[in-house]
Amino acid sequence: MQILKENIIEILVKSKRLQTEQIDKALQIQKQKGIPLRRVLVEQGFISEEELLSFLSGQLYIPILHLSKYKFDPQIIELIPEHIARQYCLIPLSRMGNNITVAMADPLNIFALDDLRTLTGCNIDMVLSPQDEISRVIDTQYHLEVKDMQQVTDLTQQGLETKEAEFARQDEIELSSVVKESKRAPIVKLVDLMLAQALKKRASDIHIEPEEDCLRIRYRIDGSLYDIFKLPKTNQNAILARVKIISNLDITESRIPQDGRFKVKFEEREVDFRVSSLPTTFGQKFVLRALDKSNLSVGLDELGFSEQPLGLFKEAINKPFGMILVTGPTGSGKSTTLYSVLSQLNTPQRNIITIEDPVEYQVEGITQIQVKPEIGLDFVSGLRSLLRQSPDVIMIGEIRDSETADIAVKASLTGQLVFSTLHTNDAISSITRLIDMGIEPFLVASSLILLCAQRLCRRICLKCRQPIEIPDKFLESIGFTPLQTKGDQEKDKMSVTGFKEKVTFYTAKGCKYCNNTGFYGRIAILEAIMINDAIREMIMKRESIDKIKQYAIIKCGMKTLRDDAFLKVKMGLATLDEVIRVTKEE
Repeated sequence: MQILKENIIEILVKSKRLQTEQIDKALQIQKQKGIPLRRVLVEQGFISEEELLSFLSGQLYIPILHLSKYKFDPQIIELIPEHIARQYCLIPLSRMGNNITVAMADPLNIFALDDLRTLTGCNIDMVLSPQDEISRVIDTQYHLEVKDMQQVTDLTQQGLETKEAEFARQDEIELSSVVKESKRAPIVKLVDLMLAQALKKRASDIHIEPEEDCLRIRYRIDGSLYDIFKLPKTNQNAILARVKIISNLDITESRIPQDGRFKVKFEEREVDFRVSSLPTTFGQKFVLRALDKSNLSVGLDELGFSEQPLGLFKEAINKPFGMILVTGPTGSGKSTTLYSVLSQLNTPQRNIITIEDPVEYQVEGITQIQVKPEIGLDFVSGLRSLLRQSPDVIMIGEIRDSETADIAVKASLTGQLVFSTLHTNDAISSITRLIDMGIEPFLVASSLILLCAQRLCRRICLKCRQPIEIPDKFLESIGFTPLQTKGDQEKDKMSVTGFKEKVTFYTAKGCKYCNNTGFYGRIAILEAIMINDAIREMIMKRESIDKIKQYAIIKCGMKTLRDDAFLKVKMGLATLDEVIRVTKEE
């Protein structure tokens, strides 16, 4: 095999695909890092993986197979364990008698072939496939199941180290038998592993879900849930007890929901976890939401807002009093946006008070009130009390009822800058929601400064995105059409979407960098409208929402959610199908 490798290097040089200097550098890196030469050549950009596969295919007479449309048989997949498939980056395709065909990215790995022969007792035939395609298939075809706690050590040896995550504070609690079990090294190590990997993978939530025969762990990454691994049912109580201890929950109570929180230190930053438990048929389900305070200090400019709504937001927060509402469904980033604004306003000269259920982020310098309805501290009573604390800025977690709305509106008219959220489909609908809650139109018109609607859209991975052609007819059907003149623009009174220049559309492919999802992170889509005198007059006259929206688009230049989403497509930051999905209620 060494001779074969040397021959391939010689042929690469003779074919003028690579320079001698590049080969020398690649061999030096390979010797230093101990990684395959093929990987070095691709990572250094000396040759693309497609070119290298084509070259190897020609030299070794091994066919190339792309896996995107290949139908996999679960029984064939089970022939090779997941840790072997991941270790050698291969996937079994078929079995004919005593021959198993596998797709591999590195056909020169003789150790992989020897291990496969020993493991299966069969002859191994190969086809070549791109590494990212194989990794994506492994993620979709296997579900990692930890059958005993010894495998936690095996997971760590595969590179899932947890030393970066340590608890900022752990309280001592009297131990029962279950708690003693939860303190065993494998249990502690497994929970640490779960937290560290969630943060490494940029997960916003960890779902710990008891099932009939196992404990399922899922991560929410960029808004989508992914199965990570399954744990044995026998360790369920100990694992859940461990989570309760670090969250300061009552370990003896499993019949009612509980809420808690804890902190971990990860890669020199402190991350809060908000914990919620819920009794289910097979045990208590836990959801751990990661709240990274480092995201709040970036300021409005770093949240990814487009220029037009960002300018309106900056203008609005400089007003001395009034109400700013951010609307959107759960998980649309409303809290992060409001906290980023509060962090920007957080100076010694301002008294900032929030009332929330629950408190999402704990921010130094801001007075935060946790709603506790069981003792009579709800939004209404809390708001009445905090108004006697001489606040300059108030943030209300959510306006849920008419009393809260009434106090918030009156506070905004008496010298306070009030921020809050509502659940509506678009920004303008906030007006009718407040009026439906019993607020007089003249009070609504006088108090509002800015209305926003927000969504989160998955950002396409810039390392593996691929251009794609979209039919003009489809673009026209969804309103993604070029604008010609201002007169033509005004004909389409309910949309200002459109771009004169040629737009390059992209599709998500998937690579190692983005965990083979095709997406990396999320970006905010924002619809914002500043309330001016004309709109205030329309509100007091109880004009229809459609008429107000039409005026805002034509006269004020408001970009709707769909307009702002299309702008992200134009910038190459999102796929067309993703922004359509996110703004489909528009």
